[in-house]
Amino acid sequence: MVFTIREAKKEDMAEVYKLIKELAAFEKEPNAVEITLAELENDGFGKNPQFKCFVGEIDFKIEGIALFFNRYSTWKGRAIHLEDLIVSENKRGLGLGTALLDEVIKYGHSIGVKRINWDVLDWNEPAITFYENKGAKVMRDWDVVQLSEEGIKNYISKL
Repeated sequence: MVFTIREAKKEDMAEVYKLIKELAAFEKEPNAVEITLAELENDGFGKNPQFKCFVGEIDFKIEGIALFFNRYSTWKGRAIHLEDLIVSENKRGLGLGTALLDEVIKYGHSIGVKRINWDVLDWNEPAITFYENKGAKVMRDWDVVQLSEEGIKNYISKL
């Protein structure tokens, strides 16, 4: 299978958005995506871009993405966080996910990051196996902590 990996452009965001929605359905949270296409376009390609994204194309159709952003570790220094690595369900197993991950790792290395982080659901054994086979350490003794928009508002109201 021949595919192309390239940096995403603003006009790719509609297809990126579709893949994000597909991932939400796969992760059993089809209604959890709150971001809009306009926000995605602005946040990635506005005056102060908040993320970078690589897309993977098969026959000129976007079938996968790797979306990531800068992060900083007080222990390690510069880092990036891979927010999502998504491959269309019907295109998994062809090497597209590996090619996208390769591109993120090469990018991180080129800018001198000390670490690349990402999360994986504990029930997603195929993804866990994929990452471990690539040499990543899945830290099962850490829990992800989040404060939602509503949680932030509640927190602020108590200050």
